[in-house]
Amino acid sequence: MQGFEFEHTSVLLEESVAGVFSNPQGIYVDCTLGGGGHSSCLAARLAPEGWLIGIDQDPAAIQAGQQRLAEAVCKISIVQDNFRNLGAVLAQLEAGLVDGILFDLGVSSHQLDVAERGFSYMQDAPLDMRMDPKSDFSAYDVVNSYDEKQLTEVIANYGEERWAKRIAKFIVENRQNATIDTTSQLVNIIKKAIPAGARRDGPHPAKRTFQAIRIEVNNELGILRDTFITAVERLKPGGRIGIITFHSLEDRIAKQTLQELAKTCICPPQLPVCMCNTKPKVKVLRKPTLPSVDELEHNPRARSAKLRLAEKL
Repeated sequence: MQGFEFEHTSVLLEESVAGVFSNPQGIYVDCTLGGGGHSSCLAARLAPEGWLIGIDQDPAAIQAGQQRLAEAVCKISIVQDNFRNLGAVLAQLEAGLVDGILFDLGVSSHQLDVAERGFSYMQDAPLDMRMDPKSDFSAYDVVNSYDEKQLTEVIANYGEERWAKRIAKFIVENRQNATIDTTSQLVNIIKKAIPAGARRDGPHPAKRTFQAIRIEVNNELGILRDTFITAVERLKPGGRIGIITFHSLEDRIAKQTLQELAKTCICPPQLPVCMCNTKPKVKVLRKPTLPSVDELEHNPRARSAKLRLAEKL
């Protein structure tokens, strides 16, 4: 489509690309193509013999990535798929082991800003929140079909929302009269559920609930651990994995998975000597990198981002 725009400012761009890049003739995988920001930065470092593979389940991201990478000198492969299928994608491309793999787990600015995608609590739209528009499960299904206990668990676990039980109760009560169809209807219900005093401080009252429902719709946390393990398996020795996270839940999974893969012993603590002969698979590189003050001034959405890096042993 001529003039197509996929607005997204890549977070921790230079830090993440420099963190995973080592070989101009190498193979690199951007598991979250998005607007192509990280991919184009990687491609600019690659020689004609290099290969960049971009994966995204959002067709708008695929289209944007194809346009942005059209003039890259290296080999480019763009695949529409969920990164949970990373192993199958690389096998299908006959890519073998690769030099670097990057994950940017944030929702893109494009997804937030295009109202009809239903991700934003700031714009009225149908309740959707699907990263893959072909999926038959959306935010509408969560809000209108989950019982009060299920809703409470989703909002509490994935949104870390202290008023989860009360919000779930209000949702169930409101939908007895008619289905909840739009983001603005849901926002108004959340505002009524959270006491006025609690709404005065902190982020938008709907932020945590919208995050929780989005995570549930897209199974965002359920796929992370196994995907990170697969990514490490597909790295060459010396290859690196970079993971950019945006909230504590996904960051905890990234941190724990890399720590698990870096362990030298998995024996029960009561054993006096190691019997498992476990060899660490990665070396975790330094503390997480945070956005600079300058980046935060230009892109406030980066404020909760963290970059974790590890190297395959």
